[in-house]
Amino acid sequence: MTVSIVQLGSPRAPDEGLRIGTVRRPPRGVPKADYAARDFYDVWLPALSPSANLVAQGKSAVDSASWRGFRRKFRTEMNQPDAARILDLLAALSHRANLAVGCYCEDEARCHRGVLRELLVERGARVA
Repeated sequence: MTVSIVQLGSPRAPDEGLRIGTVRRPPRGVPKADYAARDFYDVWLPALSPSANLVAQGKSAVDSASWRGFRRKFRTEMNQPDAARILDLLAALSHRANLAVGCYCEDEARCHRGVLRELLVERGARVA
């Protein structure tokens, strides 16, 4: 049992389990009934996405220093009680079930899902 970190909209891996969208907005132009069928997500969990202001900062990060600033602020947001409890829950679930957490970004190294990977590992999650 593991939690996978995925790009939303990419083909699902065998035995991936429940796919959770940790994005601020649902996919544009896709009917809600088609989210899962089109491999976006089964459940939308925007509480694990960066705040709107922080999304803008992450998208405009052009160098390593500005990206580090985004990461630091996002980790601070994820240490707030509600987000921290959700991360603890996902880490615990990763020992009992397969699930996936994702975002639309192509490059995990420049996406908040890379930070989510780190946070889940720090909480003892089994991460694929």
